[in-house]
Amino acid sequence: METTNKTQKYVEYQGTFTNIGLLIFRLIIGIFMFLHGWQKITNFEMLSTVFPDPLGIGASASLVLIILAEVGCSLLIIFGIFTRLAAIPPMFGMAVAAFMVHANDPFTVKEIAFLYLFLYVALFFLGAGKFSVDYLLAKHWTKKK
Repeated sequence: METTNKTQKYVEYQGTFTNIGLLIFRLIIGIFMFLHGWQKITNFEMLSTVFPDPLGIGASASLVLIILAEVGCSLLIIFGIFTRLAAIPPMFGMAVAAFMVHANDPFTVKEIAFLYLFLYVALFFLGAGKFSVDYLLAKHWTKKK
């Protein structure tokens, strides 16, 4: 009986550290990408004429989409709101950056896009953790059922 209690405490202890780690992970990814996108907002006029258009929708439209992914989704990720869904647009944006925009560039140029891509993939699979709006929503929805 005492071994089971110690095991349960250890699992709870590990779970707390995992959830703190997920919170830090979300905050770092979200804040860094938010700042990256914020630079695009502040330089929108200049960038809208020269921004890459890998999807063929126009430079301005491509810029707006990546701003939505980098700023809008970052805010959702920071607060842990629909985290898995919010990770998909920036994941797509980083894949486009790595495989299309920087396709002919050396690895050192596309390295940051790959890094963010795989951080978002990890976030997609890990989820937001306990310290998130997602967790609160899940608790609320499971109480109703």
